[in-house]
Amino acid sequence: MFGQTNVPEPQEIPSSPNSRVLGVLPNYRTVDDASTFEPLTVRRKFYIGYKDSTDYPIFFLAAGLAGLAQLTDEHAAFRQGLKGYGKRLGGSVGDQVIGNLLTESVLPSLLHEDPRYFRRGHGGIWSRTGYAASRVLVARNDHGNWTFNFAEVGGNAIGAAIANAYYPGERNWGDNVQRFSSQMATDAFSQILKEFWPDIKRKYFTRHTHS
Repeated sequence: MFGQTNVPEPQEIPSSPNSRVLGVLPNYRTVDDASTFEPLTVRRKFYIGYKDSTDYPIFFLAAGLAGLAQLTDEHAAFRQGLKGYGKRLGGSVGDQVIGNLLTESVLPSLLHEDPRYFRRGHGGIWSRTGYAASRVLVARNDHGNWTFNFAEVGGNAIGAAIANAYYPGERNWGDNVQRFSSQMATDAFSQILKEFWPDIKRKYFTRHTHS
């Protein structure tokens, strides 16, 4: 299926302190760039998309984003009140699930791209920041070579178009471009967090014991 690579199936990703950035942002697809490259099977790509879409903190994040949209009256056609909040919450969850599955599972499988974020972990702050943000445009393929990130760009474009089905009154070209740009920027920011999270965790959250 989809030209699956014949490699041993890796074990499931265990839940660990590094599985979530700040305890909220799912971090199941980050690996060190220095490690030996092993291609993912189609099953593995769908597993990553599944984990990123169903890990429970994602629903708290969606609830927060829906609350912010309620306060700023974003998606005004939903109106206010509990009913309006429920629609915003459904839209927020839909955006994340659809985006994750398209950019991490479906398109990477079809296009033979690797959906993982390959963390650099060394160099200056600005160099690493630029590297992390640019990974929304650059990805590895199943051979380990760097290539244009068609899955990320195409997946977010398709996701923005699908959102026309549940965002009434926001279906023109400008609305689609805004949703696409917002998701690309959000993904770039999440890559930056994933790049520096181990450093932040080690410096501020790890207890140092003394003998």
